[in-house]
Amino acid sequence: MARGNQRDLARAKNLKKQQEASKSQKKDGSKQKRMESDADILRQKQAAADARKAAEELERKKKEKR
Repeated sequence: MARGNQRDLARAKNLKKQQEASKSQKKDGSKQKRMESDADILRQKQAAADARKAAEELERKKKEKR
């Protein structure tokens, strides 16, 4: 059991190394491709927000008619 602490430290160090590697992989690719991807995500979020607002507006109008 003398190596228990050393093993834990090595595992923690390796985990940190793997996390750093995964971060850099996410940022790989061309800048243009990332920008297009980000823009697509924002368009999807905006469409969902617009749909939610339209539904809320419709609900509000239904309540006003009562």
